[in-house]
Amino acid sequence: MPTTGAPTNWAGNITFGAARVHHPASLDELRRIVGSAERVRTLGTGHSFNRIADTSGDLIRLDRMPHRVEIDPGGSRVTVAAGMRYAQVAEALQAAGHALANLASLPHITVAGACATGTHGSGDTQRALAASVAGLEIVGPEGDLTRLSRETDADRLAGAVVSLGGLGVVTGVTLDIEPSYEVAQWVYDGLPLDRLADSFDEVSGAAYSVSVFTDWYSGSGVVWLKCRADRPGPPRPGQPWLGARPADGPRHPVPGMPTSHCTPQAGVAGPWHERLPHFRPDFTPSSGEELQSELILPRGAAPGAFAALRRLGGRIAPVLLVSEVRTIAADELWLSPAYGRDCVALHFTWKPDRAPVMDVIAAIEEELLPLGARPHWGKLTAAAPGDVVAGYERAADFGRLLREHDPAGKFRNPYLDRLFPLGRGLASPG
Repeated sequence: MPTTGAPTNWAGNITFGAARVHHPASLDELRRIVGSAERVRTLGTGHSFNRIADTSGDLIRLDRMPHRVEIDPGGSRVTVAAGMRYAQVAEALQAAGHALANLASLPHITVAGACATGTHGSGDTQRALAASVAGLEIVGPEGDLTRLSRETDADRLAGAVVSLGGLGVVTGVTLDIEPSYEVAQWVYDGLPLDRLADSFDEVSGAAYSVSVFTDWYSGSGVVWLKCRADRPGPPRPGQPWLGARPADGPRHPVPGMPTSHCTPQAGVAGPWHERLPHFRPDFTPSSGEELQSELILPRGAAPGAFAALRRLGGRIAPVLLVSEVRTIAADELWLSPAYGRDCVALHFTWKPDRAPVMDVIAAIEEELLPLGARPHWGKLTAAAPGDVVAGYERAADFGRLLREHDPAGKFRNPYLDRLFPLGRGLASPG
């Protein structure tokens, strides 16, 4: 039975306006709900900071759907229930001797939600999480079930993976996998931001996955290096490097937060899924009470972007918890922020004070949007919808895909309408 409570997102800054919230426990039940509804959106773990998942109609959560982890006989792919969290999938894969190539900074998020919004981890050679999707199972507007695969629907799949929830309710996701591996994590304090800009290729290429945390005002940052045991390790383990020094104990990305919430550091090797994320799945990630924004830019724009953020450092630091610099390899997914280009991702975790935060976000975007920045789909932005969509060469193709899969706009909401207005003659969402 549906519930009528008012759920919130993970950070509590969004209260959803759904008339009903459903928790289907089977595919048949889900199909009946979708087929009989007028307006539908799907909510994962709520780790978004805007109204991408909101609706005035029916909100569906997949948290009670059966778990599913089906590894193909060749061991190169796995099909999972879309509502499973990455931590759950990772544990099952590790137990079977398999792994994903990459994970986001927190393993608490659902597979479907992360892929639909273009969420990513970090690494010069690592693409966004959605790029590992080889197939989708989607419940459409009439409760119909559609399957897309890389082999038979390559171009359509490239448009459907980062879908912003607009094509239907994703129930199954097929992912590329590989043999399990180990990762060791080192942390270095005091990297001068001048060295970050001047030696960015050296910094970002120093490990399999690299993150730099800073406030853009102090003049330095903290570097996290995540190194695969089967690949070259950190440049100078236990020794100063590029002006930074090895951390004298565990670190949390947000200064002052408990380091016990974070994955093991100090070069202690362990399974991939216990090192690639920053946060352990059994603790609240980041700070909890926060806002987030993120801009993904062409990699070549990194020095200019760093300089602009340092000029704004005096405005950024008072309302910031921490900023993170990561890299993403190019992919071919139509709405991926890394579509067609290797990227630098500039993430901001803000204090929960919306008005001054939005003022600073607007100032940052005024500097960085002309450099080719694309805002993260699930986070805050001050950019006009037209300016956001203009950064995507396949945006018009995605608009047509929306109309083909959902001609009456059942899966639309105001967020999606502002980005991709309904075509002439189609009903407007209520």
